[in-house]
Amino acid sequence: MNNLLKIIFIFIFITNCSLHSNSKFWSKEKDIKAEILIPNTTTLFLKQKTIHKELNPQLKIKLKLDVSKNNILNLGNNEGQVNFAGGLKKISKYKFSKIKHFDQYQPEIIFHDENLIFFDNKGSIVKFDKNSKIIWKKNYYSKQEKKINPILYFSKKGKILIVVDNISKYYALNIQTGELLWTNYNNAPFISDIKIKDNNFFVVDSNNVLKCISLKDGTLIWEYKSESSMIKSIKKISIAIDKESVIFNNSVGDVSAINIVNGNLLWLTTTADRQDSAKPFLLKLSDLVINKDSVLFSNNNDQFYSINLKTGFTNWIQKINSDLRPVVVNDLIFTVTIEGYLVVIHSISGNIIRITDLFDELNNSSKFRFLSDKKMNPLYFFDKDVRKNDFKRPKFKPTGFILGKDKIYISTDFGRLFIVDIITGKRQSILKIDNEKISRPILLNQSLYIAKNNSIIKLN
Repeated sequence: MNNLLKIIFIFIFITNCSLHSNSKFWSKEKDIKAEILIPNTTTLFLKQKTIHKELNPQLKIKLKLDVSKNNILNLGNNEGQVNFAGGLKKISKYKFSKIKHFDQYQPEIIFHDENLIFFDNKGSIVKFDKNSKIIWKKNYYSKQEKKINPILYFSKKGKILIVVDNISKYYALNIQTGELLWTNYNNAPFISDIKIKDNNFFVVDSNNVLKCISLKDGTLIWEYKSESSMIKSIKKISIAIDKESVIFNNSVGDVSAINIVNGNLLWLTTTADRQDSAKPFLLKLSDLVINKDSVLFSNNNDQFYSINLKTGFTNWIQKINSDLRPVVVNDLIFTVTIEGYLVVIHSISGNIIRITDLFDELNNSSKFRFLSDKKMNPLYFFDKDVRKNDFKRPKFKPTGFILGKDKIYISTDFGRLFIVDIITGKRQSILKIDNEKISRPILLNQSLYIAKNNSIIKLN
C-alpha cells in the first residue's frame, strides 16, 4: 500500500511540474511566438537571485512586427512594438521655462494630430505645431498658484483636454483653442495617470483615493478610498483599464481592481512589507500593464509580478528590480532593471529567457567624449577605454524605454539615450540628449519625442 501511495505521489508531482499552467518549469506546450535564432540553446533557468549577471546572452530573439495590435487609446498601458526604425540624425527642440523638480515627477507629452502639448514652470499649457511654433498658450492659475510651480498631467478625448495637477486642481480645456470648459478643486493633490473611458475619467490623489469624474462638467461620479499613509509620497501612481474594471496601485504597494460602473472593490493584492513603516514610502512600482488575462508590474524591491486580471491571484513572481513600465510582444515581456540589465521573460510561465548587460564596460569614473571623425554622427559618443578589471557599475539609472522595429530606445536620468539591438540585446550606441534626467521616449510620425526640464527634444 505504501509503495502504491509513493507511485501516485510521484505521478502527481511530475504532471504538475511539467503541464500545469502555473508551473515554473519550461513546458513545450508554451511556445514563444517569436523566432529564436540560435540553435542548441541551454535550458532556461527558473527563479533567479537578484540580477547581477547575464543569462543566455548568446540567445537571439527576432520579433515579428504587427502594428495592427497597437492600442491607440492604450488603456492597458502596453504599447507593444512600434513601427519605428529612424536614424536619429536630426535633433530639434520645443523650448519653455524650466520646470523645477522635474526629476521627481513623471509628466508625459501629449499629442493632438501632429501637434504637441506640454506645460512650463508656471503651469502654462502650451500647444506647439510640428515646426515647434506656438499655436496657443494658456494659464489658468492665480499668482499664488504659479509660485508653487504646479506639475501637470494630461489626457484627451475628442476636443476635450483633461488636466490635473499636484496642487489639487483639475479642469478641462477645448484642445483646439485652449478655452477653459470647466474647473474644480480636490481636497488633495493628484499624483497619477489619467485614464478616460466613455464619458468619465479616472485619477488618483495623494490620499490614495481613486476618483471617477465626469468629462462633461467635472462632477464626481464615485470614489474608492484605498489605504492611505501618514507620509505622503510624490511617486506617480499607475492606472490601467479593462472592459469591466479599473486597476490601480497606491503609494503603500496595494494593487486593486475596482468595478468601473459603481466603484466597488473586486479584488486587492498587497505587494509591500507593512512591518517596516518606511518601506511603503520608499517603494516604487512600475506602471501596470494589462496583457490578456494578466496584470504585469514590478517594483524596486526585487519583485516582478504577474497577477490574474479577474481574481487578483498571483500567477508568478520573479526577482527583478525595476520600476519601469514593461512592454509585452506576443508572449515575451521586456523590462530594464534599475541596475541596467535588459530582461526578457516568458509571460505565461514567468521563466527568464535572456538577460543582457546594457552598461557593459561603462565606467562610472569615465568622462564621455564626442567622436571627431566626420564620418560618424556627431550626436553619438562613447566612453573612454577601460579595462574590465577596473569596471564599476555606473550610478545612473534608466527612466523608460520603447521597442522599435529592430531596436530598443532607453532613456536615462543623466540625459543619454541608449540604442539597443533587439535580436542580440546588446547596446549599439549612446546618444547624448542632455546631462540631466530625460523622460521615456514617445513616438509620433516616425519621430521620437523626449521631455526634459526646459524643452521637448525631437529626434528623427
